[in-house]
Amino acid sequence: MAHHASFSSSLIYIKRPHDNNKKKMQLINFNHNSGSMTYLLQKPHVHQSFIINSALFRPSYTPHKNSNWFLKSSLTKKVHIRRCLVSPPCMRVVMATSTNNSHHNVKALVTVKQSDDGLIKNIVTGIVGNNHLVLELVSAELDPRANSERETIKGKAHETEKTENNVQYEATFELPTNFGNVGAVLVENEHSKEIFLKNIVLDGFPDGPIHLNCQSWIQPKDDTSTKRVFFTNKVYLPLQTPSGLRKFRENELIELRGNGEGERKKSDRIYDYDVYNDLGDPDINIELKRSVLGGTKQFPYPRRCRTGRKHSDADKLYEERSTLDFYVPRDESFSETKQTQFNKSTISLGLTTILQSLDTLLTDTNLGFANFDDLDAIYKEGFQIPTLESNDLTFLQKLIPKFFKDADDSQNLLRFDTPESYKRDRFFWFSDVEFARETLAGANPYSIQLVKEWPLKSKLDVQIYGPSESSISREIIESQITYSTVEEAIEEKKLFMLDYHDLYLPYVSKVREIKETTLYGSRTLFFLNSEGILKPLAIELTRPPIDGKAQWTQVFKPDSDSTNLWLWRLAKAHVLAHDSGHHELISHWLRTHCVVEPIIIATHRQLSSMHPIYRLLHPHLRYTMEINKVAREVLINADGILEISFTPKKYTMELSSVAYDKLWQFDLQALPNDLIHRGMAVEDLNARHGIKLTIKDYPFANDGLLIWEAIKQWVTEYVNHYYPSSSTVESDQELQAWWTEIRTKGHADKSEEPWWPKLKTQNDLINIITTIAWVASAHHSAVNFTQYTYGGYFPNRPTIARNKMPTEDPTKEEWEKFMNNPEQTLLECFPSQIQATLFMVVLGLLSEHSPDEEYIGEIMEPSWGENPNIKEAFERFQKRLKEIEGIVDSRNEDRNLKNRHGAGIVPYETLKPFSGPGVTGKGVPYSISI
Repeated sequence: MAHHASFSSSLIYIKRPHDNNKKKMQLINFNHNSGSMTYLLQKPHVHQSFIINSALFRPSYTPHKNSNWFLKSSLTKKVHIRRCLVSPPCMRVVMATSTNNSHHNVKALVTVKQSDDGLIKNIVTGIVGNNHLVLELVSAELDPRANSERETIKGKAHETEKTENNVQYEATFELPTNFGNVGAVLVENEHSKEIFLKNIVLDGFPDGPIHLNCQSWIQPKDDTSTKRVFFTNKVYLPLQTPSGLRKFRENELIELRGNGEGERKKSDRIYDYDVYNDLGDPDINIELKRSVLGGTKQFPYPRRCRTGRKHSDADKLYEERSTLDFYVPRDESFSETKQTQFNKSTISLGLTTILQSLDTLLTDTNLGFANFDDLDAIYKEGFQIPTLESNDLTFLQKLIPKFFKDADDSQNLLRFDTPESYKRDRFFWFSDVEFARETLAGANPYSIQLVKEWPLKSKLDVQIYGPSESSISREIIESQITYSTVEEAIEEKKLFMLDYHDLYLPYVSKVREIKETTLYGSRTLFFLNSEGILKPLAIELTRPPIDGKAQWTQVFKPDSDSTNLWLWRLAKAHVLAHDSGHHELISHWLRTHCVVEPIIIATHRQLSSMHPIYRLLHPHLRYTMEINKVAREVLINADGILEISFTPKKYTMELSSVAYDKLWQFDLQALPNDLIHRGMAVEDLNARHGIKLTIKDYPFANDGLLIWEAIKQWVTEYVNHYYPSSSTVESDQELQAWWTEIRTKGHADKSEEPWWPKLKTQNDLINIITTIAWVASAHHSAVNFTQYTYGGYFPNRPTIARNKMPTEDPTKEEWEKFMNNPEQTLLECFPSQIQATLFMVVLGLLSEHSPDEEYIGEIMEPSWGENPNIKEAFERFQKRLKEIEGIVDSRNEDRNLKNRHGAGIVPYETLKPFSGPGVTGKGVPYSISI
């Protein structure tokens, strides 16, 4: 119900400070009934007047600290005048109290994002003055007489003004003095299309304005049956929720959960779970059927967002893929800035077009590079695409301007930036030292592990896969190390390994049925020398019994004779393909993108937006569901980019399910636990971070522990502020439901595992939140933003090895071909032209920061800034991150740290917290945003 006040007119005099000349005082006539002021500006020979609308006024009991004006009035009320940065000069004048003791005036300033598509611009310019948004102020207190929610106070936004980026609406309200504190605002959108609501400021309260940070799409009133509720920036644990807001808090969560039925519309805000049953496409071709991931013991998997699409006609297990625009909740979509950058660089729609076009343009999709000069020419001259008779290429050039840099259509060139590693050293990829160094400071620093026992043994069934003991003998190792025995080197923690044996070996037979690819199980051993540098010792490649043949296995060493040296290079290409696949599928996709999505879903379903943990986690959730949706559309789907580019081909995603089953544990995602589990650190309470690194110069671990420590300290201060005791953790029903749902629904296939942390104490909560924040920010950054740096020149990180080793059951012709031209054998083992160029495009896209990237600790969430204790804690966090930037720089200049400093070496900047836009090889965004 709206109330209207009635006041009399007043004369108000103002003068500049220290000005005693009464003639120069300014006279204002204030009409209380019309809500306006006439300002008579005294100048020599000139009298001007203009109206100041009362909607701009706000009450204040003390002069604004930046005000240069003082006020005298014939009224007894105190009035505050503010300068306004507009022309002509104006002042905002606000009555501190009302002559009507039963009500007081409140103004709402509503900010809506200016849309690039002209929607908001057209609304503003075409219908200025009409009512477009309906607001209802909600009291935080119940009506004591009825013991129910107070009647809301309605108002309509009636004025607008535009800036470059925003549109502002204003509404005025008359609030009864017994209304209590405003705790929320209900919003209805009377436009015919959705709008993006940024924030609401309620001005007119003695204690200052009330802020509501909205950042949400509002659907038209005619398209939704419910009003949107936005709570103030003040946070409450569930039991602390003001009585007038409890029902709104509960109902909002119920609406976000949905009922699990029907197909989701693009405008919906519903968060629900489903299995990965939309990667295959049997409606197109039965050969495109893929295993359903999740919901079975055979292929356990984290859950994705439910879309409710109808199921395939060809196989009811699958959701159809008729349109490549899958549902995500509306507020999970990219911002216009992000979407514009994304579209220009292409991935969502453009990458599919590139794939289809290149596939038809190239006469032989399996064609490799003839020589290394042709490969190097990609960066100098571009990749030549045959001329099309139609205008398809022009469309491509418009779609992906980042890569088509030449304006001359007739040249048809796809160009690539030269990767930083290749700029510094053209032959870096040939170096065994660099091969080893990148296990500690490259794109995949998560796989290297300590050798803890000898001999090396497989855990697979010997009846199926052959002898379990490794072929890497004691003699092979001891001939290359400075210790007398292998056992002594192991005891001194000097032997390390990349172990892709048991994970890949069960898939060797399946993969080898596919043309133009092959697979082995592999182990690669390294020795840590006295300079702190890893030296490769041996590569073991194994093929299980197949087609009636016994197990084949061979060990390759970096020998000096030419034949064995070329065999070593070929074996290294296979290992690099294994590492690239493990990196992209497991270290990157599975351990960040995939496992975080159900955490995001649970957060929206179980934690109210006024919950302090929701506010803490919210920056870490940005854009992840949208980028995962795009991945399901064009990257990880049947015949998608990963299947085309990586060794396991159609078993690529199935393999990630096996890794989830056998390797993933929530508790091991915490960086210190991960390092200890891999043997890369040991517990040491006297050491900083509570652990001591096995390799002192381990750039990822050294810098990562700084970030981990900073995040944990920030989370600790935040959690302890809101949870003063363990009982407050255990009694928080929303928090307990959130953690239960993450385990039992989001990760339902592993819900009974004993390693899930309990949630009973502040420390439990601190460790859980720190782990989630780490995975979404620094873990993802460590495996994502240097992909183009190290993989942009694909011989350094080939995604696929297409041919078996020349020594595996060779024909006479195969062996002679290798002996006569080993370089050609290596080139034919590398990815084909289409595989290489396609994935180079993908790596460039994935390594790129958007202009609207939000880096960890860079921006303070509004609710944090309104609490002095939290604000101070965040500022300490921010300060520490800036200090870490300097520490990383100083480490990169230290000549003693040879894994991050040296001739031709790319400095390790991956975990420097901040970055500009583009492919920079550094920067830690809050969230998995690409």
